[in-house]
Amino acid sequence: MPRIVFVVLYLLAVAGVSLGVWRVATQVGLGQLAARAQADLALSSDRLTGQLQRYRDLAVNMADHPQVTRVLAGAVQPEDVALLRRVADRTAAQDVIVVDLTGRVMAAAEDGTLAQGARPFVQRALNGALGRGYGPATGGVPRSYFYAAPVFDRQSRVLGAIVVATDLSSVEYAWRSDTAAVFFRDASGRVQVSNRSELVGWRRPAGGLGLQPAEGPAPAFSAHVEAGFEIWRLGWGRYLPDEALHLARDLPVIGMTGEVLSDVAPVRRLALSQAAAVAALCLALGALLFLATERRRTLARANAQLEARVAERTRALSETNAALRREVTERRQAQDALARAQDELVQASRLSALGQLSAGISHELNQPLMAVQSFAENGRAFLERGQAERAGENLGRISDMAHRMGRIIKNLRAFSKQESVAQTQVDLTGVIAAALELTQARRETLGVTLDYSAPDGPVWVRGGEVRLGQVFVNLITNALDAMAEVEERRLILTVQTGAQVTVTLADTGPGIAQAERIFDPFYSTKEVGAAKGIGLGLSISYAIVQSMGGELRARNGKTGAEFTVTLNAATAEAAA
Repeated sequence: MPRIVFVVLYLLAVAGVSLGVWRVATQVGLGQLAARAQADLALSSDRLTGQLQRYRDLAVNMADHPQVTRVLAGAVQPEDVALLRRVADRTAAQDVIVVDLTGRVMAAAEDGTLAQGARPFVQRALNGALGRGYGPATGGVPRSYFYAAPVFDRQSRVLGAIVVATDLSSVEYAWRSDTAAVFFRDASGRVQVSNRSELVGWRRPAGGLGLQPAEGPAPAFSAHVEAGFEIWRLGWGRYLPDEALHLARDLPVIGMTGEVLSDVAPVRRLALSQAAAVAALCLALGALLFLATERRRTLARANAQLEARVAERTRALSETNAALRREVTERRQAQDALARAQDELVQASRLSALGQLSAGISHELNQPLMAVQSFAENGRAFLERGQAERAGENLGRISDMAHRMGRIIKNLRAFSKQESVAQTQVDLTGVIAAALELTQARRETLGVTLDYSAPDGPVWVRGGEVRLGQVFVNLITNALDAMAEVEERRLILTVQTGAQVTVTLADTGPGIAQAERIFDPFYSTKEVGAAKGIGLGLSISYAIVQSMGGELRARNGKTGAEFTVTLNAATAEAAA
């Protein structure tokens, strides 16, 4: 199919869809407008009926007043006229009039001319029924509405009537600002009340629709039915819509018919905007499809060119990829070598610490061995003398010494082994106890006082048992070295538990000279020849704590150097 034919067919389809949307939107909008117009008409009708019914009730109530009966008896007093005026003033009535059976005005709040003449509603009241009516009045009032109530004596005979008149212009004044145009016409078709003053006095033509003024030529008017609703086209002035939805409602209570004219222009504009939006959306979609088709053709042409280039670049990338694989392999080997070197360095640092502790450990092992030899010789002598009980005591002491040596050897084996297990939950209390036991001989040799209150139970943290023990052995050993030349030698160790576990180790040494460099590799404050290491202990300890997700900090405290180890806590259930 040629491209121009496709474009024309698409435009015709868009026009059809837009027309359908316009019709549906107009029908829906007219339905909503009719609902609002019906509500406006009902509200205005109820308001007018309620305002007029008030004067009907006034006429009925005044018909039973004794002063009204006295007036009809022929004895009119000044206070009777004052009563009628007071009632008219308080109810905003135009006039309150008392007439006899002949229709003669006996008393009135004003001049009583409103009830003069052969008014049908007055004759209805004199016949014993409630009368109502409307029409022009005197005194400059163009429109009045009347209620006439009969006045009965005690034998239910009609004595006369009382007429209450109200000015319709004052009744409609309160709701002239309503949006929709509302008017009420009487049985003859004449508009009596409206919130558009220009419609007052217009009449419905006999057997037709619309309104015509009482004088002058009839303005432009036409009517038609659209989507089941009656639509009027008007040329009745700028305060009335050019095109309006018409609804009517009978009001038999007041003898009128209420009608409303709601402007259709907003519905037209909304339907047109919706149709335009749909048309714009369809056109935009069509443009996008057209552009996509053109782009696809362009891409198809470019694809052939790209395939040739891709073939060339693929060969180059294959060669580059092979080179990258070789480089990745070399880097992975270098990383593995670095990890092995780091592990070996940590192990070397641990063995170096063991070397520094070797003298104390040898002393710790030598004492139990000498005691075992002594207790064994004593036990043999006691057996030769037949003192089996004393020999049993010596054998028990030999067993205690063996347990002590086994515990020391176990701590040495645990401290010196190469740890390759992933981090798990360990008991920090046991790790600290093992580190204190490994350094016990050195502390006793230097005469260091240990200030430490062990927790009542296990304190679980995340880490590795061997590496964590190396950290505390390094920290305790450094503290002992720092206190070698001072008089007061005291090691303070505290444990604080919570979401994180904090271990603080403080000494009474001279403190840290350069705290910002204390964790640098190969940095040491010890004198040359002291055989205390090469400055890697704290650097390794710092790296170990960080690998466990913790933190190692150093500062000068109140008594000397103070190191703080912060570790992540773990529950006992997780450890189990």
